[in-house]
Amino acid sequence: MDRLQSLEVFIAVAEAESFAGGARSLGLSAPSATRGVNALEDRLGARLFSRTTRRVRLTEVGKAYLEDARHILAQMQAADDAAAGAALSPVGTLRITCSNEFGRIYVSPVLTEFLDTYPDVSAQVLMVDRIVNMIEEGFDVAVRIGPLPSSGLSAVRVGSVRRIVCGAPAYLERRGVPQSPADLAAHQIVAAAPVSPVTDWRFGLDQQQAVRVRPRLTVSSAAAAIAIARGGWGLTRVLSYQIGPDLQAGSLRTVLEDYEPEPLPIHLVHVEGRRAPAKIRSFVDFAKARLRAISVLN
Repeated sequence: MDRLQSLEVFIAVAEAESFAGGARSLGLSAPSATRGVNALEDRLGARLFSRTTRRVRLTEVGKAYLEDARHILAQMQAADDAAAGAALSPVGTLRITCSNEFGRIYVSPVLTEFLDTYPDVSAQVLMVDRIVNMIEEGFDVAVRIGPLPSSGLSAVRVGSVRRIVCGAPAYLERRGVPQSPADLAAHQIVAAAPVSPVTDWRFGLDQQQAVRVRPRLTVSSAAAAIAIARGGWGLTRVLSYQIGPDLQAGSLRTVLEDYEPEPLPIHLVHVEGRRAPAKIRSFVDFAKARLRAISVLN
């Protein structure tokens, strides 16, 4: 097994956390994968995995080596693509990560249209309400909502969203419309943990006005909080894109608009910059145009 194949086997085993699973993904036997990793460890003089009868886990050295190995293979793939002309034609598997609701509402339709346009591309999407480390977890593109930290990644802004408080018209008729953030103390609050993980809600463009709310109900998904608010039980705080259809239909109304914080930017973050494979550059260009055309994101 040559060094390049050893790296491929190492990455596959690390991602599967199993020699058998990693070997299966590459069409190899488990003993072949084990021999390849053992030879790599012998050559490096370092242990990359800690092994038990049930699981294979990366050592600290292995975690650092995994990032380098992925980068090496990505560079090799880019070089091969350029030589074969694939740099001009999108091919291969595109790995994307985004939040659950944004992925469901906006990324999914853009992505299926992209796949219809480029039949030689396939895609894997991780929709999760946490910040994924793109390099460590091997993703090509991420949709980020909020300010971006400094990094070596490339980013394209595609829109923005507001943090809004909303409720059903029937609830507002029954309990009254809050005129200032302090009025929230008199209202039933349902908190969406992914959007409002703390009980201090900040208002104003500079976010200097903080109000401590006491949710009577906290749920683990924005969709559930929205459904409860839509049913007239109380007020919730979510991101504006999450209730676009409800606002158009009139099933929810926003309140305290004059106290909203600065909108949060939306970016497409991707690896490799201008040297990115065609599948990444094409998707970013494709998604950028379509997301910027959505009125609720601007």
